This record gives sequence, structure tokens and C-alpha cells, in this order.
Amino acid sequence: MPFPAFFDAAPRLSIIDPLSAFLGASDGGLIDYGYADAVKLAGHSCPTVAGAYLMTVRGLGALYGAEPPVRGDIAVAFREPETAGATGVMGRVAALLTGAAGDDGFKGIGGRFDRRGLLRFAVPMEGDMALHRRDTGAGVQLRLNAAVVPSPEEIRDLLPRVLHGHADADEAVRFRTLWQDRVRRMVVDHADDPALVTIATWHGAPTA
Repeated sequence: MPFPAFFDAAPRLSIIDPLSAFLGASDGGLIDYGYADAVKLAGHSCPTVAGAYLMTVRGLGALYGAEPPVRGDIAVAFREPETAGATGVMGRVAALLTGAAGDDGFKGIGGRFDRRGLLRFAVPMEGDMALHRRDTGAGVQLRLNAAVVPSPEEIRDLLPRVLHGHADADEAVRFRTLWQDRVRRMVVDHADDPALVTIATWHGAPTA
């Protein structure tokens, strides 16, 4: 697919999914995710998708260290309701990477691999999102400060022109270039920036 080249430079995530191993979908259950997978899920690349991807990857790194995270054994919570702003989009990105699901998720096989109830919204916390390891009880909460990578002033003028069909071809190209360059700066230049994604300890299981 003709994705921007910087997608491949963003951090990647390798996880173990016991359900995948059980059903033979991948060797040993190992699955590798990149930013392009989040884009395919959302259908677009923007600071919201980039932020959700980075928060999840950074949070899992803090929880698991050098060992691969276990997909399906991670609970995810968001401070805002699912319908507030872009929280629902962010939840879907986090669900892709962690396997967490709401009440409509996979019911499991023989009492194993149940993914339901692992994705919650409107959970009181200081951060924007929390991740919780069900095996150890360890948790982290994460906050995204997208203002660390500000949008160029020029894009604010171009956005309404492109949106309403008033921009010429060059302006449309310029808008798309500037838009994706901000995403590039987030997922590549600031991928490990503690000011962009703040990580703190989470002391409670993220349940509703």
C-alpha cells in the first residue's frame, strides 16, 4: 500500500496472543503490529490515531519491559465516555493492540480466552488512559499532550479551504503534507518523548 514512508519508522509492537497460538493462527502466538495497522483499522492517519498508538505501545513497554505483552490479558480503561470526542477511536486502536473488548467481545473457548469486560470507558483517573496487567496486577495510566507537537499555523488556514472544496490542487497537496508531517513528528521524532506521553503508576484495576 502507498503509505507514507515514515509509517515504517514508527515504534513497532510484538505481542504474544495465546488464542492465536491455540488456534494456530500464528507460530507461537507471536503477532507484530506497526503504526500502519492502526491506520488500516481507523481508515486514516491523524494525531488522535497516532496518540492512541503511542500511548498503548509506551504503556505496554512500561508494564512488560523486555518481555512481549500478552494480548488478551490486558485491561484498558479511558477517563472519558466512549462517545466523547475521539475517545471511541482511541479505544479501538488500544483494543487492536491489547485484545481488550467490551461486552460484545470474544466469549472464549472452554472458559479460556474470554476478552469481554476488558475495555472500559468513563473510569475515574488522572490520565487519559490506563492499562492493567491481569496476571501481576501492575498498571499504568497515560496522558497525551499533543500540544508538544503543535499543528503548523498554515494548516489552520488550509483546512477549511480543503474541507469546503475551495482549495486548488497545490493547496490540497500542501495540506496533506503538513497534516502527515505532524503525525510523523509524533510517532518518529517524539516517539519516546516523556512530554508527549506521560506515564504514571496506576493503583487500581480499570473497571467501570
